[in-house]
Amino acid sequence: MATANKNLSNYDKNNLPNAKDFRFGVVVSEWNDHITNGLYSGAEAALLDCGALPENIIRWNVPGSFELVYGAQRMIATQEVDVVITIGCVIKGETMHFEFVCEGVTQGIKDLNIKTDVPVIFCLLTDNNEQQSIDRSGGKHGNKGTEAAIAAIKMADLRKKTS
Repeated sequence: MATANKNLSNYDKNNLPNAKDFRFGVVVSEWNDHITNGLYSGAEAALLDCGALPENIIRWNVPGSFELVYGAQRMIATQEVDVVITIGCVIKGETMHFEFVCEGVTQGIKDLNIKTDVPVIFCLLTDNNEQQSIDRSGGKHGNKGTEAAIAAIKMADLRKKTS
């Protein structure tokens, strides 16, 4: 396993752009909310730690991970954000549903990154079981939400520098 014995949430804010001038959209799936709320908490804490203003972090909830793409698209169209973080969790079950949802969300977020000027950050856990998701949403492997927030800051800065 690639994340065994690694905490993915370590960052040095002194080596990051200050986030105070950026507006962040965060679209969060309500499905597996005990996981996605943990991911959001990690993202929000990292954004605030890196200088983001609370009023510049806009959270929208959507019913499930498949709806993240539409939520992100509407966030870009209506909220004048510099970057969007999509947060979801799909846990493998006994049917092909897992593969269809994961593939659809992955392709949809890729499409948004190609078609819009606003970066969309992929924070979709695609785990084999609930424990793996817990471990990555504030557990022994850190918090992928934190990692997504750091990516969002870097991408918002890249967008600003190249506009």
